[in-house]
Amino acid sequence: MALSPSQTRALLASLGHHPRKRLGQNFLIDGNIVRKSLRLAEIDEGETVVEIGPGLGTLTQALLKAGCLVHAVEVDPVLCAFLREHLEPECRHRLHLFEGDAVRHPRAGLPHRTESFKVVANLPYAITTPWLEAVLQPPLPSQMVLMMQKEAADRITAQPGGKTYGAISIFVAAAYEKAGVHNVARSCFYPVPGVDSILLHLRRRPEPVLFHPAARDLIRRLFTQRRKQIGSLLAKEASLQDWLDRLPEFGASRTSRPEGIPFEAWRELNRVMANQIRSSGSEP
Repeated sequence: MALSPSQTRALLASLGHHPRKRLGQNFLIDGNIVRKSLRLAEIDEGETVVEIGPGLGTLTQALLKAGCLVHAVEVDPVLCAFLREHLEPECRHRLHLFEGDAVRHPRAGLPHRTESFKVVANLPYAITTPWLEAVLQPPLPSQMVLMMQKEAADRITAQPGGKTYGAISIFVAAAYEKAGVHNVARSCFYPVPGVDSILLHLRRRPEPVLFHPAARDLIRRLFTQRRKQIGSLLAKEASLQDWLDRLPEFGASRTSRPEGIPFEAWRELNRVMANQIRSSGSEP
């Protein structure tokens, strides 16, 4: 059950803890949103779930009571100590709590051999994009239900041609489809954030595409100059001239800007670069 604002304040005071804006510590105080998160994720008993930033354990407790095996990563040592000591005893054996940075440990220490798992998380704004990039490695979670700032969700789900369309839009869309969104009022958090939030439900595609690190790096660089024409940006890339010539197949051209190039063209760029790297023998 979610704590009320007064209960949350009192509990944090008893811990001598002040919410740290740098860590995005806005604690969820609305039980309806917790239940909505579990419904969107289609949680079943016995499933493995990764949680990012469990905080005071509101969502964690709900996942454990639903019968999940939870791997959670929390960077704040005070909150880690609280979770270890105060979670209900009958649930503790199903919680694997990892103290550390979620970007460095995007699966919360989940064994790499684990093939089937989901992510349910309240993502701090500052790490939303880097965490998503970090988790886009095999094996992929089957579903993700992510609480995030609306601005971040808009970037992640942006379509070609828009100002918010960028590298993370491409990388996520290649592996996941948007299965739903749910607006979340600011009053659902303590302290009350100064921005709107959203629950974003992502479902893994039947044949997800993961971008090669070299392709990711190139696409990120291209979007730092998003107003320039793609032909100009890649003029010195001899190995990509054929890809540029094929852009009309995807409804674009050499004069298109990065933000105007469709997802399918970027996926083809990834395929071309990955094949070139394999052929050169430089694949690690």
